Amino acid sequence: MKNQIVVIHGGETFDTYEEYFEFLKNRLIDFEEYRTDKTRWKNNLGKDLGPGYEVIMPEMPSKLNAKYAEWKIWFEKFIPYLDEKIILVGHSLGGIFLVKYLSENDFPKKIMATFLISAPFNTDGSNFSLADFILPDSLARFEKQSKKIILYHSKDDSTVPFSAFENYQKKLEKAEVEVFEDRGHFIQETFPELIEAILKLAENKK
Repeated sequence: MKNQIVVIHGGETFDTYEEYFEFLKNRLIDFEEYRTDKTRWKNNLGKDLGPGYEVIMPEMPSKLNAKYAEWKIWFEKFIPYLDEKIILVGHSLGGIFLVKYLSENDFPKKIMATFLISAPFNTDGSNFSLADFILPDSLARFEKQSKKIILYHSKDDSTVPFSAFENYQKKLEKAEVEVFEDRGHFIQETFPELIEAILKLAENKK
């Protein structure tokens, strides 16, 4: 049986439609991002891990104006199809989504590990809104439901401040951490440290 990994991507959030509208008008695009041969580590994850892995990457609703309630509905549609043992990966907004969801809901599958990559911690030190992606006071249910929690953050991340990582460290006492100096918001094509960590999980299951 293949090891199943669920990846939740990031997104943008706004408190009002007016703020979202202004974002659309003023946002500059990087055209290179839209070329068909341009890939990121999330797209390469299945290939880099090899044939023993199945990567599920739901396209979450309205990622340019994300709403937690909508993401929750969509995420739950995938749960019945997941294996009994899975690995979760959340990048950016996808990270805080997983923490919030698993802090407020019981998950019916066994979570072997949850990787949080550049995950915001509420609006701490950031210059953007998280709308309804706000964590509850206690993250105990999340900690209890995930066998391992791994935090990745880069000190030069200009999107999510390093203080978010530090707050997760304080809240999640059992979390393993890895700090990088020059990965920014982790939008590179490959992520060898993540690959190695996932492969090691599979080895430990044997």
